[in-house]
Amino acid sequence: MPFFSLRTSGFRNLADTEVGIWGKDVFLIGENGQGKTNFLEALYFCSYASSFRGVRDSELVRTGERNCSVSVTLGDSLYERILVKVENDKKTVEIDGKQAEDRKDLLSVAPCIVFCHDDMEFIAGSPERRRWFFDQCQSLYDPVYLDDLRKYRRVLKTRNAVLKEDRGFSGNSRGAVFSLLDTLDPQLAAYGLRIMQKREESARYFSEIFSPLYEEVSGIRGIAVRYASSWKEETTAGIEVFLAERREGDITSGTSLYGPHRDRYIFTCGGMEFAGKASTGQRRLLALLLRIAEARRFSQMNGKKPILLLDDVLLELDPQKRRKFLSVMPDYDQAFYTFLPEERIDQFNKSNTLVYTVSAGSLLK
Repeated sequence: MPFFSLRTSGFRNLADTEVGIWGKDVFLIGENGQGKTNFLEALYFCSYASSFRGVRDSELVRTGERNCSVSVTLGDSLYERILVKVENDKKTVEIDGKQAEDRKDLLSVAPCIVFCHDDMEFIAGSPERRRWFFDQCQSLYDPVYLDDLRKYRRVLKTRNAVLKEDRGFSGNSRGAVFSLLDTLDPQLAAYGLRIMQKREESARYFSEIFSPLYEEVSGIRGIAVRYASSWKEETTAGIEVFLAERREGDITSGTSLYGPHRDRYIFTCGGMEFAGKASTGQRRLLALLLRIAEARRFSQMNGKKPILLLDDVLLELDPQKRRKFLSVMPDYDQAFYTFLPEERIDQFNKSNTLVYTVSAGSLLK
């Protein structure tokens, strides 16, 4: 599934041109602000039809332009070309010239795993960011999980709208609301229970990969990932009873206070919470190794190798941890690295590495 070439038009500051990227390892060297990360973002956009920076599609369009597009040709794949366009604030995805009905169709074509500084949010950020990471891990190899997650979110959105609208009402209005909740809650319970069960299983298997990985690089033993659900019931009937007992609190708050949308993932060491006590260096290493564990879990589940996008992450490690990090790199179809000009890339360079200098959005060999 490696990328063979990338063509961009109107995307960020990148030149409107096609660039050959057929190497197994591709180095992008340049000062900050020249377009290295934008190039990785364009590749990621072809894999997920979204940005790993979490920005709106309109922000990807170059200043002064109305539209943008990115496309990749693929090597060693059943597919030949992916095209993602943003035109007049509307996004379309094409695979081999045919419009994709769902963005999830891209997941089986050219899955990328990105390593970037913002990954620190998975360790030190909100519970929502951790859920996002583990949901993405699961979705890469389990489309049924992604479907259940989407259905759960749709029911949850409707339920929250009902709860918000009902605040302050009583009598007949309250009876109508309870009737609506009687319809919505079994759906929320069914989708939510399947999500919980898969999250529990996924966290257990993820820890089996992550714990020895972290010990190998850092020397710290006993690191694990624990999944904590806000629903303790193990059947849909039990969850429905739980939701019914807490309706008044949900109505008062105007939102659903319990469910998979409030679940947490906790990093532990010897059973005790670890991330909050970890140093900045330990947190940074946790974030990097999360991505390696994600890549290994992906390959373990579907037998495929991902494409890796590493955005200045080696710069953040001291020489010893950098060597250890590279020694535990997962198998990959292709890897893209960004470097500053002053970095010594000779220690990473291989005989067949493709090296580009990036300046003002243009790539030069």
